[in-house]
Amino acid sequence: MQNGAGDGRRPRGHAESSSKPDGELPLGTCPDMCPAAERARREREHRLHRLEVRPGGGGDRPRADPRRAVKEYSRPAAGKPPPPPSELRPPPVLLATVRYLAGEVAERGDASRAEVAGFVADRLRAVRLDLALQRAGGRERALVLEAALAVLLAVAARLRPDVAPGGPAEPALLQAQVQEGFGSLRRCYAQSPGPHPRQAAFQSLFLLYNLGSVEALHEVLQLPATLRSCPALRRALAVDAAFREGNAARLFRLLRTLPYLQSCAVQCHVGLARRRALARLARALSTPKGQALPLAFMVHLLALDGPQEALDLCRAHGLPFDGEERVVFLRGRYTEEGLPPAGTCKVLVESKLGERTLEEVVMAEEEDDDRPKSPG
Repeated sequence: MQNGAGDGRRPRGHAESSSKPDGELPLGTCPDMCPAAERARREREHRLHRLEVRPGGGGDRPRADPRRAVKEYSRPAAGKPPPPPSELRPPPVLLATVRYLAGEVAERGDASRAEVAGFVADRLRAVRLDLALQRAGGRERALVLEAALAVLLAVAARLRPDVAPGGPAEPALLQAQVQEGFGSLRRCYAQSPGPHPRQAAFQSLFLLYNLGSVEALHEVLQLPATLRSCPALRRALAVDAAFREGNAARLFRLLRTLPYLQSCAVQCHVGLARRRALARLARALSTPKGQALPLAFMVHLLALDGPQEALDLCRAHGLPFDGEERVVFLRGRYTEEGLPPAGTCKVLVESKLGERTLEEVVMAEEEDDDRPKSPG
């Protein structure tokens, strides 16, 4: 899934927002993840998602489970009155909803990753809309937006490489949702200076997701020096520099050290980075008789998941092999067709979750060394 980074385009990031001043907005009072009126309406209209119905409650008329139903996104119509407070979930309920999506839905084993991603992306969009339509303090607003964005990045990273265009999680729409989430959160930071303990980490996620984007780099460089000095942003800036310079050895060495969420954010660029590295090797090593490199070297250099992935990557680019598990760089054989192979990214992403659950990662506060340091 490409997101336009590296081609100089401005990162997209439109988000739902209210035209009313914050002081004129209501405070939501809905105690449930999905308002009772919506549950009943969608039940009558047979529009419940199967992840929202009571266990064993299928059949001709599935029944909504209040513990599983989550408010779906509905675009505000022009001229239509705003929803009453009883249909808006206050920030604590929105945060509990995000926690549920991370801890229960994202980990469902009875649904495909594409189905999970499509459901989660829609429900998180509704979370952001509920937040925009009511009064909320800057800190509690940031907590909801941070958690929602973390879940979305994780389910998007898990989606590859089995994503299918036109399925329940269209890559371009999912990408737009991620950029929208970044837009909402970064505006929240700008409007509510904080402190926000996770700001440095999420600003680093923004840069990594938009790796190579001139606009994203410029926006990050405008941040206060106290933020830019945090380890999370220093790491992200180093990754961005290595990506721009085409320094594959340094880039993949840095990628190995990134925490889980940062790895989820940068995963969409890994395929392109590997292709660029392979192209540079082909230009430097290709001869009429061919020069060979061991597959083990390719695995290490490009942080691949094993010899088979190295074999598949090189074959996808037209490079042959000898009988000693070495790739041979023959002049004129390197080719590029279609998008770069996405790869499985177990080493670079999946392994970094470790023994933690996604819910723990999403809801965690940052470590002390990722918080802004006081001047002097």
